[in-house]
Amino acid sequence: MPLSEQEQRLLDEMERNLYHSEADDVATVGARRGRANGTAIIIAAVGILIGLALLVTGVIIRQPLVGVLGFAAMFAGVVLVVAPPLRFTVPSRPQQTRR
Repeated sequence: MPLSEQEQRLLDEMERNLYHSEADDVATVGARRGRANGTAIIIAAVGILIGLALLVTGVIIRQPLVGVLGFAAMFAGVVLVVAPPLRFTVPSRPQQTRR
């Protein structure tokens, strides 16, 4: 059964509103974080290297706690690069002006 003219107009209007609100949501979410700056990458690399050294040392001396601490340091380094705090970010792209 085909839609009436009024139902078709209502459906088109709902679709336009949905596309408009989705575009606003994407722009809002994407603008919150930038990419990691050089300082964050260096700190993360040092953390990963120290963590790797602790992990290997923990295995060699058979101390699980040292290995767990090494894994935690490596994990923290990766998290710092993937989702850096705001003070360790630079804008990923210039802000676009809204019309």
